[in-house]
Amino acid sequence: MNEVSRRNFVKGLGIAVSASCLPIGSFAETINASAMPLGTSHLVLGCNIRVALPEDDAIGRGWTARKKACIQVIKSQKPDLIGFQEVLKVQADDLKKEMPEYGCFGFEGPEMDVNPETYNGIAKNLVMYSKKRYDMVSAGCYWLSETPEIGGSKSWNTARARHVNWVRLKDRHSGREFRIMAVHLDHKDQDARNKQGQLIVKETAQYLPDFPQLLIGDFNVDATNPVYDIIVKGGWEDTYRTIHGNTEPGATFHNFLGKDYQKTSGKTTGKIDFIFIRGKFKAEGAKIIMDQVDGIYPSDHYFVSSEVSFT
Repeated sequence: MNEVSRRNFVKGLGIAVSASCLPIGSFAETINASAMPLGTSHLVLGCNIRVALPEDDAIGRGWTARKKACIQVIKSQKPDLIGFQEVLKVQADDLKKEMPEYGCFGFEGPEMDVNPETYNGIAKNLVMYSKKRYDMVSAGCYWLSETPEIGGSKSWNTARARHVNWVRLKDRHSGREFRIMAVHLDHKDQDARNKQGQLIVKETAQYLPDFPQLLIGDFNVDATNPVYDIIVKGGWEDTYRTIHGNTEPGATFHNFLGKDYQKTSGKTTGKIDFIFIRGKFKAEGAKIIMDQVDGIYPSDHYFVSSEVSFT
């Protein structure tokens, strides 16, 4: 056998041995994934589900009363990707149990270990993704403070510790990688919100300008607030405004009152829940989800959705 033939034989033997060592389930999943008729767009949800609080239970709006409606509304949208806010452990456990077809990242962390059963000043921002469509490449968390590597850290007079959970995924259909982030900005202090927005812009700018990224968040303020401009001027695009223009669509926080909220409260704050894109993503659709189930709202926020695709 000449040298070229020998090398080809050894190479072929190596491939055969490697294939024989693959777990049958994994090999089948790879074949099936490549054959799946997956769409080219990605349906993204932003869901502030309202923390599970005893005072809400007392008036019939607690997680026990809302859980079924919340999960039903989310699943009915058939999302590929979800960014959550205000998730406690009991809620994270329920979401994972009722939605096993989704991977989940972002609850566990050292700042929650001391007192995991109560609010503890921190509700987490979960990221969920279709396990059929995506493979996780990496994931992480940083805190919106002067010490972002320290779990539970606070700065700038923020009312609570705030953080970003991020997941880097590979789309099995196209082979392309992208990043999804879930965030919840401070609800009291404007300087804190501004600094939090600036930190998000700085952190995400370390990626190449054309790398696709998604930012899903409850900003606690609408598009007239300075922090919105910080995000947009930092290279992010508001998918809802891309589709519908700059006209204010109205409040996404409704305190379980739906369309009656602004009438009864007198408050004029508009849409505070956003889905932003950056890099080689384009917006193809966006809406506010006002669904109820048997008269029960899934949260005190409307959920939001966007359809995006790679450019």
